[in-house]
Amino acid sequence: MTDSAFAVVRAGALTTVQDLGRVGHAHLGVPRSGALDEPALRLANRLVGNPDGAAALETTLTGCAVRLRRGATVAVTGAPCPVTVDGRPAAWGAPVRVRSGALVEVAAATHGVRSYLAFGGGVEAEQVLGSRSTDLLSGLGPPPLADGAMLRLGAPYGPAPAVDAAPCPGPPRELVLPVALGPRDDWFTARALRTLATGEFRVSAASNRIGLRTEGPSLERARDGELPSEGMVLGALQVPPDGRPVLFLADHPTTGGYPVVGVVPEGRLAAAAQAVPGTAVRFAPRRAR
Repeated sequence: MTDSAFAVVRAGALTTVQDLGRVGHAHLGVPRSGALDEPALRLANRLVGNPDGAAALETTLTGCAVRLRRGATVAVTGAPCPVTVDGRPAAWGAPVRVRSGALVEVAAATHGVRSYLAFGGGVEAEQVLGSRSTDLLSGLGPPPLADGAMLRLGAPYGPAPAVDAAPCPGPPRELVLPVALGPRDDWFTARALRTLATGEFRVSAASNRIGLRTEGPSLERARDGELPSEGMVLGALQVPPDGRPVLFLADHPTTGGYPVVGVVPEGRLAAAAQAVPGTAVRFAPRRAR
């Protein structure tokens, strides 16, 4: 057992290795993947002295627990949650120095969905197409964490900053998403576009890293049939046959045949990543200039 590794004691509901993703490979059918709440990952890395794009752990709802095999500085950001080291409370949103052999536990999120656990030196999973991210759709990258798994840590990049805590936006109570209409808004009736702007939608429990699914009114089609498969971008608001919009997130497919009524700007997707099932969703459509 190498001293540059940590052991997974409790993997949680879904914990994956994530960095900033595989940019520039959509033409090969490879999604970007990467952290769903990118600002939270960047902050966690800065708190432990890493570059913004170092790999960390992304937890889902129930957190995780790991035992270090060497001393390291750690930080937890994203969805607020209790953090303990060997059972004792530790700071959330701040760098914490942890000794070799200590058990670091990220407990269940008190609100929000995804927390980020960064280590000084980053997680040293094997790179695939320039990224260490787990892609649930394509299967690229390391598998989701399992109890008993061992992962490596890289050499520390430098000292952690001297901060007590860092500001971090809380998960949304209501998700307000601007939507630039197009390219296929003409596939929907005028009434459907009014419904998109005024309808009462909520986050579905079927949401995942591929897309945020919604519950609520259906968007009425203006034409029948389906499109030939075409390219899909991050933030695309695709409408499947049931008429309920699906917001594409980091592990989304690179092509699809259902019409895209609009696109949500990338900068607003971090809030979507932290919206728990049942969160109210309000779309604010506008015509692209």
